[in-house]
Amino acid sequence: MTTPSYVARRGELEAYFDRTAVEAWKRLTSDAPVNRIRATVRAGREAMRNRLLSWLPQDLRGQRLLDAGCGTGALAIEAARRGAEVVAVDLSPTLIGLAQERAPRDFGAGRVTFAVGDMLNPAFGRFDHVVAMDSLIHYEGADIARTLAALAPRVDGKLIFTIAPRTAALAAMHALGQLFPRGNRSPAIAPIALSSLERHMAAQKALGDWRVAQSETIVSGFYISLAVEARRS
Repeated sequence: MTTPSYVARRGELEAYFDRTAVEAWKRLTSDAPVNRIRATVRAGREAMRNRLLSWLPQDLRGQRLLDAGCGTGALAIEAARRGAEVVAVDLSPTLIGLAQERAPRDFGAGRVTFAVGDMLNPAFGRFDHVVAMDSLIHYEGADIARTLAALAPRVDGKLIFTIAPRTAALAAMHALGQLFPRGNRSPAIAPIALSSLERHMAAQKALGDWRVAQSETIVSGFYISLAVEARRS
């Protein structure tokens, strides 16, 4: 299903998270001290992770979950503690290595398989649920919808993901970010209104019976992201 725009952005993300931002990401996702701006991002990410997890069953025993764009693995670990068999995939070998280092020896009833690669790889198999936290926010709306359409035939339960909402506050933060040296910037996010994404989703045949069930915006200083749950109607 990959389009040239999807492939190009995927390459940018892999380069950024595997090389440019490794140390910054390592600190952000740890308990290490960070500046006030990054502290708001850390708090926002934690709140978002908790919100996405709250939309999953508390008991995930016997269920398979894809953590698409798992980063350092925090969400995957929590899902495994609920009993899920988690496939945690990320484009960055460095982040996957860090996730493996941080993973506990015992996940309780569940387990996590960490993998380097594309979230759309059909070799990962079928899932009860897919969670993509802040891994689609860099893609344009049409590519987000195509990504969901590629995953949907292999999902029996929910597609849970985040998008960058089109808000004045986020636009201002994006403009401020352009003042930083290019080497310090993350790949640009692609803000989109939920109504616009729904139109893109409606154009995908594989999503014909899928609907947005709920959504919630998480705001914490420099972190703004919209959680979305989609499921079959």
